[in-house]
Amino acid sequence: MFKAIQTVLGALILALFVAMPGAITAARAAEATSAMVNALASDNFKTIEDAVNALAATGDAAVVPALEALADGELYFRKADKQAFIVEKSGSKFKLIDPLTQKAVGEEAKTAIDKIKVNNSLRRAIRDALGGLTLQSKDRAVRLTAAQTILKSPNAEAVPPLDAALAKETDGEVKKVMTQARAASVLLSTLGPDEKSKAIAEIRAVGGQDSLSLLSSIAGTVDDSLKPQVASAIKSIQSSLELWNAAQYVWYGISLSSVLLLAAIGLAITFGVMGIINMAHGEMVMLGAYSTFVVQEVIRQKAPGLFDWSLAIALPVAFIVAALVGLAIERLVIRHLYGRPLETLLATWGISLILQQAVRSIFGANNREVGNPSWMSGAFELGGLTITWNRMWIVIFTLGVFFALLTLLKRSPIGLQMRAVTQNRRMASSMGIRTPWVDAMTFALGSGIAGIAGVALSQIDNVSPNLGQGYIIDSFMVVVFGGVGNLWGTLVGALSLGIVNKFLEPYAGAVLGKIIVLVLIILFIQKRPRGLFALKGRAVEA
Repeated sequence: MFKAIQTVLGALILALFVAMPGAITAARAAEATSAMVNALASDNFKTIEDAVNALAATGDAAVVPALEALADGELYFRKADKQAFIVEKSGSKFKLIDPLTQKAVGEEAKTAIDKIKVNNSLRRAIRDALGGLTLQSKDRAVRLTAAQTILKSPNAEAVPPLDAALAKETDGEVKKVMTQARAASVLLSTLGPDEKSKAIAEIRAVGGQDSLSLLSSIAGTVDDSLKPQVASAIKSIQSSLELWNAAQYVWYGISLSSVLLLAAIGLAITFGVMGIINMAHGEMVMLGAYSTFVVQEVIRQKAPGLFDWSLAIALPVAFIVAALVGLAIERLVIRHLYGRPLETLLATWGISLILQQAVRSIFGANNREVGNPSWMSGAFELGGLTITWNRMWIVIFTLGVFFALLTLLKRSPIGLQMRAVTQNRRMASSMGIRTPWVDAMTFALGSGIAGIAGVALSQIDNVSPNLGQGYIIDSFMVVVFGGVGNLWGTLVGALSLGIVNKFLEPYAGAVLGKIIVLVLIILFIQKRPRGLFALKGRAVEA
């Protein structure tokens, strides 16, 4: 037993002796760094600059706050012992903060401390030191951010710190950004034509608006031998940007098309099967958006952890709410007005006003906040395109709804009956199909789809009683242009109108662009009254 205790004690003593040199070394390093920070407490700018360079040479990120405070005029020294502190006002005194640990160490009267003064030359030295410290930080994210900052705002003084950082950098992505930042900084430096030629080639490879601005700013100042290379690089970047701008407009058009398709797809089947001009269709979209708001409010209060699932929960709720309201409208009003399109239009317009006022009475007239789940927040870049996640998911969701509805119409019994009634109502009735029941189910289905469209639109538009009014006219244009009752026509119509709208907006403005599109549709309908994809059948042909 005694031997075992001896063995354990011996091991502990040995471990203590092994660890002691490291602890002593760390303590001495901390003392040395603290002494260098205190060396900043001088009236001689050259002495302060030497101390800044010495701090930068340590490569220790802990000295960054001290240097930042020095540059901002917030670093002081205590007159009694020449010790440096970051200060904050605390009543009639100054609160002293240790520059390295960021911990409060007491208070002093204003007369007991003095500010460490800096000039422009010293500020440049501090900036270089900070650049070198962040570029060589142990944290990869800090290094990447520092390199990206220099790339966006290059300066000649950044070349030496970047050279030092590149010599040590091992991460491929960070090294690439540092190389690009160095190239941008070289163009603003006094380095020779060969270095600048290489830098121009690298900037050209980077591309983008920042690169174009940088090359344009130095085009008149570079040597004559480099001007053709700069001009060629500018032309190449401009051509690339024009292509990416066109691609961005196409994406904006696809994004708008997905919204139009969601809003119009339910209208397409009700208009095609029943021939009803439903002016209350936009209010079904609005009811879906408010259903999403109610679901999120319940989740916020009862189960906050489920918030990321709120849209998935809201989808069936919005579908059921809008479908039930649509079914009630069809059974109580519309079924009495078949064959009287103008009266149906007036009746549904009145219903839309009633629904808007009902929502105002329940929820108020102000916009309601519908949050974005984490997986629908933010954006990502694809080449020169910037794509937001909420728009991307809406496009995917719209395609899912489209193909689900297409499958329903092609494969299910109710879908076959709806197609039969669309092509020849009298023949379908004579074959035993209950056309009034088909009408009711069709109207409920179209309204339910409008409801789930409201779930998607709540992520990109204001949820208010007027939400549906902004989409009803566009929805009718999509349906009429594509061909009444034809889903593929609705898809093509939505894509066409969305992309054309977005290409016209930069030149004609949003309002005039829509007017031009409307005029084009009117001219098109004069030539093809049944739209792009006309329905076929004996009743239609007759």
